[in-house]
Amino acid sequence: MKHLLLIDANSVIHRAFHALPPLTAPGGAPAGALYGLGSIFLKLWREERPDYVAALFDRPEPTFRDKKYAEYKAQRPPAPDALIEQIIAAHDLFHAFGIKTFEKPGYEADDLIATLAERFKNENDLQVVILTGDRDTLQLVTGEKIVVKTFNKGVSDTTTYDEAAVTAKYGLGPHQMIDYKALVGDPSDNIKGVPGVGPKTATELLQKFGSVRSVYERLHEDPKLMQKLGPFKKEAELSEELVTLERHALIEIPPLAELAPPPGDEGMARYFEKMEFASLLKRLMNGEPKKPQPKTPKEKPKSTQSKLF
Repeated sequence: MKHLLLIDANSVIHRAFHALPPLTAPGGAPAGALYGLGSIFLKLWREERPDYVAALFDRPEPTFRDKKYAEYKAQRPPAPDALIEQIIAAHDLFHAFGIKTFEKPGYEADDLIATLAERFKNENDLQVVILTGDRDTLQLVTGEKIVVKTFNKGVSDTTTYDEAAVTAKYGLGPHQMIDYKALVGDPSDNIKGVPGVGPKTATELLQKFGSVRSVYERLHEDPKLMQKLGPFKKEAELSEELVTLERHALIEIPPLAELAPPPGDEGMARYFEKMEFASLLKRLMNGEPKKPQPKTPKEKPKSTQSKLF
């Protein structure tokens, strides 16, 4: 099976920015997050180069969510200038690696990820792997066809969520993650959810009723629930709209073949030289880290998922 890697660029850059000490490029520009990105993708390319890859970026313009809810993400402090500079500069890194980038005013990177995943999910013998620093895209997980690889700590410890892993962790299917967030909210995005409903209550409600819509259609069956949830139907519906990713964003999607990265490492080497990332260049030239050795026939595979790190 071939693999299409969809990178939540802002999320991964943000993760690298906070995981690594400040570094500077020639000329004094901040480069710690760029070094982290380079290290991630060098390891990725060495261990299992994806067959197809794209990086998706947020834009600074208001999105359709801001128009629906003026307080969306309003609690977040402004991003540090050093982070903003490196988000912009990361486009050069992706291009050096042969990775096409996509962004569109009015949409978030997750909406573009959802759109590309929707476009290519029915391709034969293709698995879509979403690389991200958060779990907003878990709603997109489909069996083992679309999976999410997210960071746990730093930029090297990751977990891959297929449908079975989502269910094991949350007690809910991926399609219910929208309903789950509609009930509990999402503090990181300033989405309130339903007051008084935490993860345990939300899980129990969805295991019983299936969806937020069904919860409200059947509230009359339980007077206590009616009293607790009844006044907040509009809040739940708004939260559901805000957390639902747009799978049909208005962007041009090239044929899958055009997302294939180049076979060589020349662009990567030039980029590391330009940025004076000597240790990364040395790893590149030495072929490190080495590719994992194949398992012996007697050894039972630990997972059916591809290992990107």
